[in-house]
Amino acid sequence: MKIPAAVKTDIDEAASSSVGRAFAIIRALAETQAKGGRVTQLAKATGLTQATTHRLLQSLAAERIVEQDAQSRLYRLSIDFFALAARAGDSMDLRALCRPSLLRLCASLGDTIFLLVRSGFDAVCLDRTEGPFPIRSFTGDIGGRVALGVGQGGMAILALLAEAEREEVIRFNLPRVREFGVLDEVYLRTEIENVRQLGYAGRNTGLLEGMAGVAVPILDREGRAVAALSVGTISSRLSPDRLPTVVELLKREAAAIGARLNPFDATLRRPAQSLTPRDGPAAD
Repeated sequence: MKIPAAVKTDIDEAASSSVGRAFAIIRALAETQAKGGRVTQLAKATGLTQATTHRLLQSLAAERIVEQDAQSRLYRLSIDFFALAARAGDSMDLRALCRPSLLRLCASLGDTIFLLVRSGFDAVCLDRTEGPFPIRSFTGDIGGRVALGVGQGGMAILALLAEAEREEVIRFNLPRVREFGVLDEVYLRTEIENVRQLGYAGRNTGLLEGMAGVAVPILDREGRAVAALSVGTISSRLSPDRLPTVVELLKREAAAIGARLNPFDATLRRPAQSLTPRDGPAAD
């Protein structure tokens, strides 16, 4: 039997409305995930009636998107929901996501571009595109690592960590950065404040003679630094006149990447595992 067009439209609109309400509840649950949410709380947060909220929660529970604690009766997003999101993110990891940005920046600027990702107390070079000028860097080739706070990329990440986490990294890394001879705690904290105010790390420390660089952090949706885009070049190519242009291009690409980051991307937790054998050994 053919369904009349008017009836079909009503059915489609009802289905669309139900989907929208279900996602409103999912978003409200995401905000209360730590403690869990009651029907009354979720109804107030979504503007739905308690009856509609309860019905949709039961439907989501039947699909194993939502779970209810047997004792507290509080609702939370289920483990299955997070597992589903994790599988969905497997199609494009951070390295694949950033590759077009690295190519665009290299073509626009004519310099070597690095993608650094945070790994514990270090920054790891996850990818790079080579410019025409021979340069040296702290991380060397893909897979190389350096202590957070050393080099523009490592500094850009360190500066935008949450305060308590940043303090722990500084405490642990301070003896490591002192090995470079000209870096101390005063310098480190001064540079961190500069990066937080300016949004980029770009001072030439003189640690690599004749080299200069500038880096911007890549922030997740919570505003936490997980990676950095960095330009490495010879000092004469990063003049005060050219610096704003370089920073603007880096910030534009970093913002675009941050908006598309998958929080379940395994690269953000275990960057070394995303490096394939073809990348070759790390160069420090």
